[in-house]
Amino acid sequence: MRALLRQTYMGALCLPWRLAGSVGLNSGRQLPVQFVIENADWAIRWVGEHIRDEVNLLQPGMVQTTMQPNRVSNRVVHFGSQYMWLAWGHLMSRNNRYVTSFFHGKPEDGADVARHVDGFLASLPRLSMVVTAAGLIEDRLLRWGVPREKLVRIPIGVDTRAFAPPKLEQRQSVRMRFGIPDGMVVVGSFQKDGMGWGDGLDPKLIKGPDIYVETMRAMKAAGIPVMAFLTGPARGYVKEGLERAGIPFVHTFVRDHLDLVGCYHTLDLYVVSSREEGGPMGLVESMACAVPVVSTRVGMAPDLIIDGVTGGLVEDFTGDALAKKAWQLLSLAPHDLSRLKQAAESAVKAADWSEVGRSHWELVYQRLLKL
Repeated sequence: MRALLRQTYMGALCLPWRLAGSVGLNSGRQLPVQFVIENADWAIRWVGEHIRDEVNLLQPGMVQTTMQPNRVSNRVVHFGSQYMWLAWGHLMSRNNRYVTSFFHGKPEDGADVARHVDGFLASLPRLSMVVTAAGLIEDRLLRWGVPREKLVRIPIGVDTRAFAPPKLEQRQSVRMRFGIPDGMVVVGSFQKDGMGWGDGLDPKLIKGPDIYVETMRAMKAAGIPVMAFLTGPARGYVKEGLERAGIPFVHTFVRDHLDLVGCYHTLDLYVVSSREEGGPMGLVESMACAVPVVSTRVGMAPDLIIDGVTGGLVEDFTGDALAKKAWQLLSLAPHDLSRLKQAAESAVKAADWSEVGRSHWELVYQRLLKL
């Protein structure tokens, strides 16, 4: 009943603009491309704002972000996630041209995700284009029947001018600010991996918080003086697991995305322990900051990580596998570790926001605006 009432309410919000679109009226002064973002100050919002800013540098006055998709008609509308697309798209004006990003999700992830995937595939006739970030997901979407001509792969981006390696004094200063003792090996995990927006004691297992804790335990058991560095909301499950294992940690919240730069500068290693990913942003931001990354084979990791060359990639979704790979990287001779960091920095330049913005303009928006 609650879902039905919500859909009725959303439909009522869309109705005036849907009627306007049906008689050829547009949405006033709104820019030609409307990128729909979430209200939460997290990845989907950041992605949309970066794409907006970069496209507008190339083509001023072209892209605008919005949290009110109901108010749009006769525009290109890009939903920052397929979940928002399925919530709003069928209620909106058919005079829009619709794009959605599809970053991750497969039926094996659970009954709710399976229903969502079915709904997404059923919605394909209403979509002009689908944007995904990772080769793994691109291949999956093609297998599911997404038409090749509707699908484009563009990585999740990173500002390589802001996210850059620290100078030695910067690193020492930020580690001191966060109270990190000398000699600690600091392992980062910057994500939301608990259910909801509370303490996060109920784990979102798709993000692998249990695997991250297992990795830290295995590294400690191997004699590595590990310390966890966490950002993001809903990290209670991880913090409890670290406390039980006697592993110290820092947990901080950032007020602005760029505040993460200093957090990366504290790290000796970043671990992506997820079972499913679209990016993640932590992967590209770590590589840009010259932080070695060890990752499960998810999201963009296989696109950017050549095992032993630009980072570490594991096939098994276990803490032991990640800990062993972490030890391999941490044991590299200084010049070999420096070479790996430089190779990672070079590889991730293809995901700079300037390139990502240009790709969205040339491969998506420009094409649809000509229709």
